[in-house]
Amino acid sequence: MGLILVAAVALPLAGAVLTWWLRRSGVGVAAAALALAAVALLPAARGPGWWHRVDYPWAPSIKLDFALTVDGVSWPLALLTALLGLLCCIHNARTGPPVLTALLLAVQGASTAVFLADNLILFFIAFEAVLLPMWAVVYRYGDPATRRHAAAKFALFTVAGSLLMATGLFAAAADTGTASLAQIIAAGGVDRDLSLAVFTLLALGFAVKAPLWPLHSWLPDAHTAAPTVGSVLLAGVLLKLGTYGLIRVAGGLAPDGAAEAAGALGVLAAIGIIVASLVCLGQGEIKRLIAYSSVGHMGFVVLAFATGTEAGVRAALFANLAHGLITPLLFFLAGALKDRTRTGLLAELGGLRLAAPALAGLLGFASLASLGLPGLAGFWGEAFTVYAAVERGGAWFALAAAAALGAFLTAAYLLRMLKHVSHGPPAPAVEGVAGTSRTEIALWSPLVAATLALGLAPGPLLDLFATGVL
Repeated sequence: MGLILVAAVALPLAGAVLTWWLRRSGVGVAAAALALAAVALLPAARGPGWWHRVDYPWAPSIKLDFALTVDGVSWPLALLTALLGLLCCIHNARTGPPVLTALLLAVQGASTAVFLADNLILFFIAFEAVLLPMWAVVYRYGDPATRRHAAAKFALFTVAGSLLMATGLFAAAADTGTASLAQIIAAGGVDRDLSLAVFTLLALGFAVKAPLWPLHSWLPDAHTAAPTVGSVLLAGVLLKLGTYGLIRVAGGLAPDGAAEAAGALGVLAAIGIIVASLVCLGQGEIKRLIAYSSVGHMGFVVLAFATGTEAGVRAALFANLAHGLITPLLFFLAGALKDRTRTGLLAELGGLRLAAPALAGLLGFASLASLGLPGLAGFWGEAFTVYAAVERGGAWFALAAAAALGAFLTAAYLLRMLKHVSHGPPAPAVEGVAGTSRTEIALWSPLVAATLALGLAPGPLLDLFATGVL
C-alpha cells in the first residue's frame, strides 16, 4: 500500500514533465491524481494513527529518507490539493498555455509531498520545491503591470521564512537523533530546554507562508498579480502548507514550546483578524479584498491552534480545510468577473445580479460561506475558534471577543462587496456581460457541493481529524 503514496506524489510531477514536453492539456493526469487520492487513500476502516507508510533510504548519512505517510490530518489536505489541481488544469485548458498547466501540476505534486512527508529533510525539500513553479506562475503569467514586483516579494518573503524553518528542522533532527516526524512526535518532541527555540524558528517560517500578521504583506500583491489559477492554488494549497506545518510539524516537534508561545501566538492571530478585516472594509479591488480576507481567516486557524485544546485543534483543522474550498471558489468567480468586465474595481462592477444573475448568485453563496453563515462550511471553524478561546478562560476571553468582532467585520466587508458588485443599476463595464457557461458551472460545482456538505454535516470530518496523529 505504501506504493500508493509514492504514486500520489510522482504522478502529478511526471505529468508536469510530460505536459511541458508534449504541450498537452494535462487534465487526464490531474484527474488520475484525484482518483488516486480519493480512492487509493480512502480511509475506510482505518483507525487512529498512521494508515500507510513507505520508507526508502536516500542519503542516510544526512538522515534523508524518502519516507511518506498519511493519516486523518494529511489525507484531507492531499485530497483538497488534488481536487484544486484538477479544477485549475480544466480552467487553464480552456484558454491558457500547456506550460502553465505543467507548472500547476508541479505545484500539486510538490505540495502533496509536503503533506505526506514523514522525513524532516524530505519535508523541507518538498516545501522548497513548491516555491519555484509558484513563482513562475506569478512572474510569467501574472498581470504585466505588477507581476515582477509581486513575484520578487513572494520569493524574498518565502525564502527568508524557509531559512528560519530549515534551522528549526535541523535543530530538531540533531537533538533527537532522527529525522522521522512520526518518531519525534511519538517520543514527545525535542528536549524541553530546546523546545521554545525550535518552535519559534518553525513558527516564524510557517507564519510567512500561512500568512500570519505582520508577515502577510506579500500575499495581497501575489494574489492581485497572479492569474486566476495562481490565486486558487495560493489560497487553497500554498497557505495550507503554512498552517499544516504550524499545527503538525511545529506543534509536533516542539509541543512544550508551543504551549509557552501560545499567548503570543494568540495575540498576533487576534490582531491579524481585526487588522485584515479593517483593511478589507476599505478595499476597492475585488481580488485584493479576497486576498486580505485570507489573512483574517488564517488568523482564526492560528488562534484556534494556539488555544492548545482539543476543540481548538479540531477547529483549526476544519477552518483550514473550509478556507481551502471557499476562497478558491471566490477567486474563480472574481477571475470570471474580471475576464468579462476587464476591471476588478468594486465601484465599476455594480448591477451584476441584473446582468448575470447566476454569477451574482454564486458570488453571494461563496461570500456567505466565507463570512460564516450557519449551514455552510465557513461557520464551524470560526464558531469553535471562539468557543475554544472561551474554554481557556482568563485573558483568552479577550481574544475570543476579538475573534467574534472579527467575524462581525468579516460579514460587514463581504456584504459591502456584494452591495457594490451585485446591486444597483448595471455599471457600464457590467452591461451585457456574458452569463455562466455549463463548463464553468461544472468547474465550480464541486467546491459548492463540498462547502454545503461540510456545513450541513461537519461530524465526519471532525471525527476524521480525531484519528490523526498530532
